[in-house]
Amino acid sequence: MDRAQKEKVVEELGQIFESSGVVVVAHYEGLTVAEMQDLRGRARDAGASVRVAKNRLAKIALDGKPCASIATYLEGMTVLTYSEDPVAAAKVVEDFAKDNKKLEILGGAMGETALDRAGVEAVSKMPSRDELIAQIASCIGAPASNIAGAIGAPASNIASILSTIEEKAEAA
Repeated sequence: MDRAQKEKVVEELGQIFESSGVVVVAHYEGLTVAEMQDLRGRARDAGASVRVAKNRLAKIALDGKPCASIATYLEGMTVLTYSEDPVAAAKVVEDFAKDNKKLEILGGAMGETALDRAGVEAVSKMPSRDELIAQIASCIGAPASNIAGAIGAPASNIASILSTIEEKAEAA
């Protein structure tokens, strides 16, 4: 890799570290190509990405970035999983690590907050952005439907009373 290519990789990694909601670092030694493709596919489906980069270049890219704390994990064969959603990458890596013991999660970062192994696991158990939006929408929607039902109920009661009166008048 020549100098221009290295500079391009450092710039790409810098953008990743700057814009990601979460970055998870793991050792992937022993994973087959098929297993790495499976991890990449799971990440893509969840809105996350997987990147393998030289540790030295990643450390250069981390300089001055919010998640600079992950530099301590960049030793050996490391893979970076990242996403804008602060939970997606952690969920993908945790789920994959349960199925494949060769992937060893080291830690990560959520912005300036450093995460150890337990921190990544805790983040993975949090609801994702989409799940939170759905929960909020259902909380907002439930009272509105109750109000609409309460407002509509007297009108339907009056309508049924009027139809009963009308039927009695016709019968008489």
